[in-house]
Amino acid sequence: MSQSRTDAMDVCAFGAHPDDVELSAGGTLASMTAMGKRVALVDLTLGELGTRGTSSTRAAEAEDAAAILNVVHRENLDLGDGFFEVDRLSLVKVIEVLRRLRPRVVFANAKSDRHPDHGRGSALLERACFLSGLSKIETMDKASGEQQLPWRPQSLYFYIQDRWRTPDVLVDISEFEEIKYAAIAAYKTQFYSGPDDDAPVTPISSLDFLEHLKGRDAAMGRAGGVRKAEGFETARPPVVKDLFDLL
Repeated sequence: MSQSRTDAMDVCAFGAHPDDVELSAGGTLASMTAMGKRVALVDLTLGELGTRGTSSTRAAEAEDAAAILNVVHRENLDLGDGFFEVDRLSLVKVIEVLRRLRPRVVFANAKSDRHPDHGRGSALLERACFLSGLSKIETMDKASGEQQLPWRPQSLYFYIQDRWRTPDVLVDISEFEEIKYAAIAAYKTQFYSGPDDDAPVTPISSLDFLEHLKGRDAAMGRAGGVRKAEGFETARPPVVKDLFDLL
């Protein structure tokens, strides 16, 4: 009736714009795919309002970045850069994806950030993850035409973006820093590409921004006693049976 559990995703990482996930959780996803986890990326918008590049160039760059991270699936919901809302239309589209991909773990945008789409993306995913588990909300699988089964992810994590936020969980990405920044570099139109770059300057297109990003990875790592890390806030406290699992 819906995707079999064996074909389902372990992780589904959502971003308001192509490149959101790579910037804030790229190292974490690279570590997961290296462990054999099935990872999907879902962009809520095409990023069509971005000052640099176009929706077409960003789509191509997104595919290149996905290949570098070795994810098994990427798609774009085209909800409208700058204009999507946490409304019925957007919620249903996200619910359809959650029920089709059936991830155990979901990553979402920062709960609050410089770009208003990030906070909205966060709120959209938090609400959709709950509603997706309700059987009385009916959605259809567009490929098969059959009704989808309810699905609620086990865990929801909010990655940290432009503004500093105190993480609840840190992931050691020391061994995956190179892959993370290779995936970021795939967005040639968006980030610093050298002294001959004559495109309009944006808050994320300078060399200083990439240095800031690497500094944040180092600061997160230092807090956790490792070289580099990415931080996440949680929708609910993590639960373990043995505190030694947290060592």
